[in-house]
Amino acid sequence: MANASPRVRGQETSTAFAINNVPQVNTRDIRSLELTWKFEIQSEGYLGETTERKDSIFKGIAGKEEFHFENNGVFTIVTQFLNLATRRVPGIQINTKTTVNFATGAPQRIIVPNIFAGEIPFSFSDRASFVTVSFPFEAESANFA
Repeated sequence: MANASPRVRGQETSTAFAINNVPQVNTRDIRSLELTWKFEIQSEGYLGETTERKDSIFKGIAGKEEFHFENNGVFTIVTQFLNLATRRVPGIQINTKTTVNFATGAPQRIIVPNIFAGEIPFSFSDRASFVTVSFPFEAESANFA
């Protein structure tokens, strides 16, 4: 009998947004989540050398969360991104946390602090479909806990 695959599936994840460390939206209705650690590779060639020298620069985190929402907390998040972008309210910090639950039972958290949003589309595609919201964002760093 084959053993169950230890690979993580999307069903073993959850995500939450927090404003000033107060949880706002915690949903398991995640359609997709993408996190990208952005690096830029630099190459420089020098006379007398046969290959270019390589280096890299870390340019932060980019991500996108797409989900169906279960409560009106998503509107609070959008309002706070608007307040942050227009500087209406000082001191706003928006974080996102994703928890990955491994088959061993050990959770791994990815915390992305101080995120800044791009365009936030709400998709009302048809009568029978759930409303979908997407949060593209960027941040300076991410932490594993």
